[in-house]
Amino acid sequence: MEDRNLSRSLQSRHIQMIAIGGAIGTGLFLGSGSAIRKAGPSIILSYLIVGVFCFFMMRAIGELLLSDTSKHSFIDFVKEYLGDRMEFITGWTYWSCWLSLAMADLTATGIYLRYWFPNLPQWVGPLVIILLLLMINLLNVGLFGELESWFSMIKVVAILALIVVGFGLTIFHYHVGTSTASFSNLYSHGGFFPTGPVGFLMSFQMVVFAFVGIEMVGLTAGETKNPEKDLPKAINSLPIRIGLFYIGSMIAIMMVSPWDKITMTSSPFVQVFSGIGITSAAAILNFVVLTAAMSATNSAIFSTSRTLHALATGGNAMQRFAKLSRHMVPNTALHFSSGILFVVVILNYIMPEGIFNLISGVSTINFVFVWLIMLWCHLKFRKVQPEGVKKFLMPGYPYTDYASLIFFIAVLIFLTFDPETRLSLMVSIVWFVGLFITHWLMNRNKTKLD
Repeated sequence: MEDRNLSRSLQSRHIQMIAIGGAIGTGLFLGSGSAIRKAGPSIILSYLIVGVFCFFMMRAIGELLLSDTSKHSFIDFVKEYLGDRMEFITGWTYWSCWLSLAMADLTATGIYLRYWFPNLPQWVGPLVIILLLLMINLLNVGLFGELESWFSMIKVVAILALIVVGFGLTIFHYHVGTSTASFSNLYSHGGFFPTGPVGFLMSFQMVVFAFVGIEMVGLTAGETKNPEKDLPKAINSLPIRIGLFYIGSMIAIMMVSPWDKITMTSSPFVQVFSGIGITSAAAILNFVVLTAAMSATNSAIFSTSRTLHALATGGNAMQRFAKLSRHMVPNTALHFSSGILFVVVILNYIMPEGIFNLISGVSTINFVFVWLIMLWCHLKFRKVQPEGVKKFLMPGYPYTDYASLIFFIAVLIFLTFDPETRLSLMVSIVWFVGLFITHWLMNRNKTKLD
């Protein structure tokens, strides 16, 4: 029974901050500039639409988890409702999601550290961060929760500061460069849809990337002291977080500076802070995005190890990954996932630039695939248990499930028309085919042995 007794050291405060941290990715800090240039002020609507469907997806996961709190993650429900093959494909895909996202962020940390240490080789930063976070995760789940809480707090403070500064500049019609901060900047420079429907649709890839990782609170179910109370609270606060952090920050940025004046050479956050004469804005933001990248890596080490643990207990990974340490942490799974992360250290040492976009694209596509599977899983669950979980019913079921499935499938289809993500899509398809063949071969060998 030891294999199933993960530590329940995460407190309500940790779950809340992990949920917030999952909703604030590096995509918001780093990718918002290019997204604004593609869509203009209509990017606000993009965040709202994606946010609504992410909320429905999270409610579906929440109802699944609360239907049986003896299960430790949403991966366990895939096996029950969709079968062994889908658990194998979904679990290993989710594992690859976080590893690829962490590799992208670790690559970024090497660049961020060179702001303060120009002569520091790019591979040194990722190496130090992997070792530091691995050590923390091995010691105690509570330490992971504490560290993630502080990472999330830094991101929250940075965004709240941006919103307060942005609205303050607008109220006093402050001159920022050649422009004046004003609410009219949201519609007076070519309208709300200045780049047309194509530009609006092109922004969805970056917006979806900003939301990846939001479902990680579903992996903490097995390690929170009171899942019946903590999970609904964390998931139900999602609309407020989306409205405040994403939509609020986009409105603040584009009120201060018209969308067509925002450059992609520096973060919009830097441009807003620089607007009031904070000369250290670049250094402040560099610290914020560095902690955001470390937060993503920390979450990756946690989530990949728990995914391997779930796969092992379900018979879809080596049994050694199910073993727990005396701290009730899956150490072998942690070591394995962290070992794979060291590949990015080598890549940063020997490979030229350009791997960031490919890795982040693959991560985004695979995350959307996992979201689709969870919605499908929820539909199957409600067919088996039509009454659902009365205290946490999926709002608008089954129409919201079907609408969410259609939306996320449409996002994947649209990515085929974007040259920047086409290669990532092909890599993901190869990955899925490889997993399908691997599972088929494993089953064939099992049959022969029987």
